[in-house]
Amino acid sequence: MFIHSSTVKQPAALPAILNNKVDMNILLNAINKNTKLTLSALTLAMALPASAATLTKDNGAAVGDNQNSITAGERGSVLLEDVQLIQKLQRFARERIPERVVHARGTGAHGVFVASKSLDDLTMAAPFTEVGKETDVFVRFSSVIHSKGSPETLRDPRGFAIKFYTDQGNWDLVGLNLPVFFIRDAIKFPDMIHSLKPSPVDNIQDPNRVFDFFSHEPGSTHMLTWVYSDYGTPASLRKMDGWGVHSYKMINKSGDVKYVKFHWVSKQGIENLNAKEVAEVQGQDFQHLTRDLYSEVNKGNFPEWDLYIKTLDPSQLDDFDYNPLDATKMWLGVKEVKAGTLTLNRMPTNFFQSTEQVAMAPSNIIAGIEPSEDKLLQGRVFSYADTQMYRLGANHQQLPINRAKVEVVNYNQDGAMNYGNTQSNVNYQPSQENVTENPIARRSQTQLQGYVQQAAIKKQQNFVQAGVLYRGFSKQERTNLINNLAGDLVKIKDSNVKHKMLSHFYKADSEYGTRLTKAINGDIKIVKQLAANL
Repeated sequence: MFIHSSTVKQPAALPAILNNKVDMNILLNAINKNTKLTLSALTLAMALPASAATLTKDNGAAVGDNQNSITAGERGSVLLEDVQLIQKLQRFARERIPERVVHARGTGAHGVFVASKSLDDLTMAAPFTEVGKETDVFVRFSSVIHSKGSPETLRDPRGFAIKFYTDQGNWDLVGLNLPVFFIRDAIKFPDMIHSLKPSPVDNIQDPNRVFDFFSHEPGSTHMLTWVYSDYGTPASLRKMDGWGVHSYKMINKSGDVKYVKFHWVSKQGIENLNAKEVAEVQGQDFQHLTRDLYSEVNKGNFPEWDLYIKTLDPSQLDDFDYNPLDATKMWLGVKEVKAGTLTLNRMPTNFFQSTEQVAMAPSNIIAGIEPSEDKLLQGRVFSYADTQMYRLGANHQQLPINRAKVEVVNYNQDGAMNYGNTQSNVNYQPSQENVTENPIARRSQTQLQGYVQQAAIKKQQNFVQAGVLYRGFSKQERTNLINNLAGDLVKIKDSNVKHKMLSHFYKADSEYGTRLTKAINGDIKIVKQLAANL
């Protein structure tokens, strides 16, 4: 996994697909009769051993649910009382010093965002208040899984994070070059990254570990299809799109709320590398992405991206056969509207002081923009800020690259490397200094119903959009995807894991799964039987 130029067509409209079920008895009889997979083997594959240990928190207390965060109702926010979620994210963020646990290898550039229209009807957020308004930005591109010194040719999603230095404070939009993610709940994030990283035993990345995890996560099928396509190996940072991935909220001055998704469209087009080109490039230059960005910007060839947004009214969230707040889903069929243009026009004069010390976090928001109830985003709001505080220190937002261009007024004090200029003996609020809150910045109201719960989201639709994506690829792009995936799937030693993964791709699209099965000499009968029960 993630060991190894074309422009991809946009996916077609989402088709209506029947979710047929096969009677369990018929399925089991067919398996026993027609395949080498016995009933006992199937049972062992699907059940925990009788002697399995109980998962616990660090204090030894048993974990009741390690798959779902605790939310206030079906659509409510994730609760701070979810000790397991908080502990997993806290411990995960502290696994490395000083390199980032994820997004370690990065390249950054300064630039400017110019609004192409006023979005006053949607939001009071500063970058969108008037036509032509300019907002300084810093953009950091990054690989997700691999280490700081890794080759840039390795298969990996690419971080696409923008820090807006607005006149309302800093706003960070932290996304990827791909529109979705592998999982939909932050409580699974440390486990997912552990599976993708090298083994703690021999420090080797192993597809057996990767697909052991993803065989239990059918919702990953969409993102795996993106990553194992040539999109997973971009030819240039300038020639890839950016996506916010998550749903956010925009709030206007009247308090009206809309859900929104962000999409950065490269004006340079999209260019990726196939497997042959990857080998050729890596043999010549293992840092081609960084070199290209520095070279082109320094020559005055400033790359540009147009920002497009999609919006949904809260009343529309139930209009889809999937949950629009699910980070594994795109909003297919929803119109995009251009909101502005991003231009990168200056490279950092010191890599460490800028690119390495920049601290991006979804918790850095401004009035008019809020996180949605997306369960993955809710965890990231805590996790990223906590990670930066651990990696750079409590006062990391005083560093020049992170410092807001507006006056910062609060009573946070002391800590390592604090170079503030405190002159008053008042370090509390309220006080006679009359430092007050701004009601405009208050959290919008979200109506809740139901129970505090720990459960998976409904309407998961794990496979449909992966199939839409596959069918949207050209013939050559499909072939490249099959070859890239097969190169790792063929290494899986456990037949149960191998066939579960193949069944996910078959469920997305029969041609997709059949070609993959043939490529790695799998048993198509087992694949079809497993897929029928998904």
